[in-house]
Amino acid sequence: MAEVLSQNEIDALLSALSSGELKPEELPKDEEKQKVKPYDFKSPQKFSKEHIRTLELIHDNYSRIISNYLTAQVRSNVKVKIESVEQITYEEFIHSIANPTVLTIFKMPPLNGSILFETNPQFVFQIIDVLLGGTGTGKYKMREFTDIDKNIIKHVNKGLISSMKLAWEDVLEVQPEIEGLETNPALNQTLAPTEPVALITFSVEMNKSNTFINICIPYLSIEKVLDRLVVQYWFQENDEVVLKESREKLKNRLNIVNVSLTAVLGSTNITIDDFLKLSVGDVVTLDNKSTSPVELKVEDKAYYYGKPGVIGKNLGVQIIDIIDKEVENYE
Repeated sequence: MAEVLSQNEIDALLSALSSGELKPEELPKDEEKQKVKPYDFKSPQKFSKEHIRTLELIHDNYSRIISNYLTAQVRSNVKVKIESVEQITYEEFIHSIANPTVLTIFKMPPLNGSILFETNPQFVFQIIDVLLGGTGTGKYKMREFTDIDKNIIKHVNKGLISSMKLAWEDVLEVQPEIEGLETNPALNQTLAPTEPVALITFSVEMNKSNTFINICIPYLSIEKVLDRLVVQYWFQENDEVVLKESREKLKNRLNIVNVSLTAVLGSTNITIDDFLKLSVGDVVTLDNKSTSPVELKVEDKAYYYGKPGVIGKNLGVQIIDIIDKEVENYE
């Protein structure tokens, strides 16, 4: 409601106008009404856009990690892609998933409470089909999961959930641990219906069919570590200590990568007949002299010139020059 002027204030304004002390355009105007934004107390928005963005970055990395894991499990190309990260209530999440489904409940200390990992029935039946020798391309009828189904998918989900440790390591050192498995989501009463949760949805492409995986992270679980879910905190460019640690982590991660190193002594052309007649002790003439340097290839790309020799009882190559001078910039 606008402020109501008293009679004395009105007389003072009229007196100032008549005397010229106050101009008409200087009269106080009604202030613009503030915009009101509706707020639903049943669905409180506790995650900020920054928190949602950071969770998206973490689980985008997680999608690539589990893509490799599932590909190794089913011996077929599996593509996992993050589709959305949104804030909803726990009740909305339970109503949005199928029944029956495989709902794996796990803890991830130092985060509090339980986190839910939901695998779509289509995904479950497809994985089980492949692991039991099938093609994973058939159509699956909705049915209750048997004990064998549960044990197989629990083993697969254990590996999927363990990959959380690698995905979260830049933000927090977590220790995932499975608590149980539920097939009827309506019976899972770990959270209040109105509890806000972050729902991360992934699409899984396998054998030309798409299924979905959901991760439900309650607000209560990450409430104490919300300050770490800020990109500015995660990537503090002005903090030399953090930069040094990041470089050291990156260096350590790169150092464990194995690459193949090949020394090419020379090459020659022979006929198939001569090749079939080769035996132990035969000498093959190469196009390179014994005194000439040999090429050293890293992952089939030539980077160095080397000199072959003997190191103790082993054969070795001494690097004498760099073929691609740009390599010096990366050392």
